[in-house]
Amino acid sequence: MLKKVRELHEVNPMLGHRCVRLGLTFPEIYTMQIQAILEATAECQLAKIDVRPEIMVPQVCTAEELEQVKVFVDEIKAKLESANKIKLQFKFGTMIEVVRACLQAEELANVAEFFSFGTNDLTQATFSFSREDAENKFLPFYISKALLKDNPFEVLDRKAMGKLMRMAVEDGRKNKKDLKVGICGEHGGHPESIMFCHEIGLNYVSCSGPRVPVARLAAAHARLLTK
Repeated sequence: MLKKVRELHEVNPMLGHRCVRLGLTFPEIYTMQIQAILEATAECQLAKIDVRPEIMVPQVCTAEELEQVKVFVDEIKAKLESANKIKLQFKFGTMIEVVRACLQAEELANVAEFFSFGTNDLTQATFSFSREDAENKFLPFYISKALLKDNPFEVLDRKAMGKLMRMAVEDGRKNKKDLKVGICGEHGGHPESIMFCHEIGLNYVSCSGPRVPVARLAAAHARLLTK
């Protein structure tokens, strides 16, 4: 085990062997997780409990990655449906947190039933900032000198990242009109960012528990202001 740990050590793990890359090179990880989700879904459906889980693949940058994970899902789904004589109710989608994914949204929508913008990682990718380093070292200086108006990890950057998000939503819905799109991350609880999400047609925001009341109020305000 120690030998494997040393083999997996990385200099920059945030950009390294993680998320979908790890799940494809070590498929036993993803097949185990997918099977656990779908077995639980089957058990709930047999017990007449209405559950509709969503399997969301992170850090995807090509449609081919998503298609390969979908192969795992389809194989496990077929076995469980055959064994339990039911049709499993769930959705398969992806996190959009890589710039290339934003530019390839049309292709990803051919495979995914929903998108969720992972705005924490997408901010890092858009700015080439490491959050841990930036917030502790130079971001306070940048903001004090008006080099940046806000901390982009707290307030969603409309100028650049917003363009990427808008493009991804529009391109994704060209191929799938009913594509559900949302965000998850710190910005999901920030009122100004929620207003922008409403403007570009997102269906939902996801945020940490303590931020939920503020997020719900901000979403209601966004809805009323656009009526």
